[in-house]
Amino acid sequence: MRKTILAIAAIAAAIGAPATVQAQSEITTGVVRGGVEGIAVDQRPAFREYIVRERVPNYTIPDRVIVGGVLPETGVTYYDVPQTFGVTTYRYTVVNGQTVLVEPRTRRIVQVIE
Repeated sequence: MRKTILAIAAIAAAIGAPATVQAQSEITTGVVRGGVEGIAVDQRPAFREYIVRERVPNYTIPDRVIVGGVLPETGVTYYDVPQTFGVTTYRYTVVNGQTVLVEPRTRRIVQVIE
């Protein structure tokens, strides 16, 4: 009986593994923290060109720019993401030379556009 239960558990784990791998790959297609859409991989070059064309100012902060980091309460301006790059509730800005998507209420970085 115990061997049967262990065999069933092993089969269930093997079946569930591909779903886990697939969920992890979504991060590279534009899904960011919390499952809300960010800038998709194929849209990033055009989005970077848009940032350069718009001459978005660069803000310098002493901290590293990483997903999960929180930007200062003052001194940084956030901009709406044009709908041509996907519908999102996030805003963007440029910090330490890197374009980031930010959750506007918390100022938390949810995606670094590379």
